[in-house]
Amino acid sequence: MKNKIWLSPPHMSGRELKYINEAFDSNWIAPLGPNVDGFENELANYVNISHAAALTSGTAALHLALIDLNVQAGDDVIVSSFTFSASVNPVKYLGATPVLIDSEYETWNMSPELLKIAIEDRIKTTGKTPKAIILVHLYGMPAKLDEIMTIANSYKIPVIEDAAEALGSKYMGKAVGSFGVMSIFSFNGNKIITGSGGGALLSDKEEYIKNSRFLATQARDAAPHYQHSQIGYNYRMSNIIAGICRGQLEVIDERVQQCRSNFEYYYNNLKDIKGIEFLKENEESYSNYWLTTITLDPRQNKGIDRHILSAALSKENIESRPLWKPMHLQPVFANCPKYVDGTSERLFNTGLCLPSGTDLSTEDKQRIMEIIHKTIIK
Repeated sequence: MKNKIWLSPPHMSGRELKYINEAFDSNWIAPLGPNVDGFENELANYVNISHAAALTSGTAALHLALIDLNVQAGDDVIVSSFTFSASVNPVKYLGATPVLIDSEYETWNMSPELLKIAIEDRIKTTGKTPKAIILVHLYGMPAKLDEIMTIANSYKIPVIEDAAEALGSKYMGKAVGSFGVMSIFSFNGNKIITGSGGGALLSDKEEYIKNSRFLATQARDAAPHYQHSQIGYNYRMSNIIAGICRGQLEVIDERVQQCRSNFEYYYNNLKDIKGIEFLKENEESYSNYWLTTITLDPRQNKGIDRHILSAALSKENIESRPLWKPMHLQPVFANCPKYVDGTSERLFNTGLCLPSGTDLSTEDKQRIMEIIHKTIIK
């Protein structure tokens, strides 16, 4: 059996050991410590945001962001439908209502047109303005931030950027994650940089980050004994994971270039095949291309089939994956309000994520491409 080619495996640089060893040598292995402080400062500087809280996951960060915005049971929170369930679950943690918005074809992210329709309809239906907008930058591709922020600001709705997949991406030269009132990132094992786990909440508003750190450490009051006046959470990142993240952050620009190189290889070798389309950046955007993603349309080319291609890759020990199944099609969110036009459903039915690891070798790419060309009838 040939070696396994994973979709997006961890890629250690070696720089992580310096910070891990420092943590062991100083016995700072528990939550908090110098690596946590250092990582928060370094990440905030990288995204050009004033404050950051290092947490256990991107999901935890999103949960705390919603609490910071005082989202409560019965409130509406607008969320991209074409995403992973972690973008929506925290809304339900708080008893609020996810309002699911379909995508537009250019970036595959939240449709500004459907967003405006949804806001106006929810105000008419409920008598209340939605409490927040969770905007996902899918697969590292920046959403149409100018249009979405204009709409959000016109209704005075705060935007939380779910940039879990988009560290290193930019919009109009500005880092993704620096447009909303808050942003979240993930350092899960499959992300462009990883601490094996972890996440972060960023904001220019210090009070949000201070409150999030308080809640993330079990909401312990300032008292000589253990006293709690609010419900808290065990959401703080450990000093060990923060050390790994610090070493990874040192090579983030290199990792972005490696992902972009993967995209360029696939694009140059497949762009002329009828029926294959890529998610690609426009002139306003700079994508980290965390994953290279394609759609395969058998209506344009009868020799193309996503399921057959995925099976052929799997047979050769190569991992690929369908695009996210939209949240409005998920049984757990079936009763949520939705504003859809079929875009994300079509993408889900025809889309595939190709292996995009930052350590993907030239030989690996050639092996993948050979199978693709053998499988697809041109």
